[in-house]
Amino acid sequence: MMTTELRPTSWIELSETALRANLKFLRRVIGGPAVFCSVVKADAYGHRIANYIPLAEKCGVRDFAVFSAGEASKVLEARTRSSSIMIMGSIDDQDLGWAIENEIAFFVFDLARLDAAIRTAKKLGRRAQVHLEVETGLLRTGFSESGLKTALRHLAANPRWVEAVGLCTHFCGAESSASFYRITEQFEIFRRRAAQIAQAGHSDLKQHVACSAAIFNYPDSVLDLVRVGIAQYGYWPSEETRLSYLHRGARRQKASSLRLVRVLAWKCRVMSLKVAAPGAFIGYGLSYQAFRKMRLATVPVGYSHGFPRAQSNVGHVLIHGQRCRVVGTVNMNMLTVDVTDLDGVRPGDEVVLIGRQGDEEISVGAFGEQTHNLNYEVLVRISAHIPRVVVP
Repeated sequence: MMTTELRPTSWIELSETALRANLKFLRRVIGGPAVFCSVVKADAYGHRIANYIPLAEKCGVRDFAVFSAGEASKVLEARTRSSSIMIMGSIDDQDLGWAIENEIAFFVFDLARLDAAIRTAKKLGRRAQVHLEVETGLLRTGFSESGLKTALRHLAANPRWVEAVGLCTHFCGAESSASFYRITEQFEIFRRRAAQIAQAGHSDLKQHVACSAAIFNYPDSVLDLVRVGIAQYGYWPSEETRLSYLHRGARRQKASSLRLVRVLAWKCRVMSLKVAAPGAFIGYGLSYQAFRKMRLATVPVGYSHGFPRAQSNVGHVLIHGQRCRVVGTVNMNMLTVDVTDLDGVRPGDEVVLIGRQGDEEISVGAFGEQTHNLNYEVLVRISAHIPRVVVP
């Protein structure tokens, strides 16, 4: 039987030009020799690890961080170079051997994990590489001061089986000025823990605390390595962060150079056209009633693909470079838009759900404003089944 490559109902484009621009901008913001570590948790923030890793490597990235062993496995499979991989969160004791054998570093934040790593390394005859995470105020994961002292003793007793390569913590919300005092205190605690570790003979660890928001709002927190997530994909951690940095940076350089460029664009095509008489209800239920004769375009995307149902009757898409309003309730696999005032729309015409068409743009932020979701949430909810393709 002949096999045919079937066309998807929608697709996502990842722009190499945009990513290169973001990396150049971010490296300028970071300054100095700090290692740029690309955070690709949550399937590269919805961009898909399998597609994003080779693209990022092509653009010069050589260090990646993930949340889990499962994600690390995807990065290992996708990478085209000997890029480093770091697990920041979940890894089962039974998977520690796999990580050690593949030279994947991982966070240790309690004695149970550290001791499990030592036991596993002994069995394999290989040395584990770990980053010591310290608790500084987030109250999520990390060694307490007393726990860290014990961990240092365990490290000293097992130098053949475990190597501490990094020291880290996680800020409690660097994107908001409301967290200023908490973050300042966290950084002070981290500095004390770093001094404690240096006294124990570990003065050469890579220290890292800065995330996307911190590199803009707390430049002093840029140490040996930075963990950059949302910003590399072209999104500011918050509007407050963008405005604050723009205000400070505009004094030194053109505002046009102080920007991030969206890497992702989501597109599909018009599926069918209908005409609604005045007074007709459109789609399921009674959420939208035509107030005039209307021309409608059906689009083969719905909430199962990650287009929020909360966009019903308030969201927009782009067709022929014009904004077209979503009318009626967003369905599982389809939605309907008003093209009454747009001439010449035909089945097969391109529809932009996120991205630019002509002079108009639909941003991820627009989704967030209407659905009360963060950029992060909108991105990671886009279905992994939608093909991602890299474009220049």
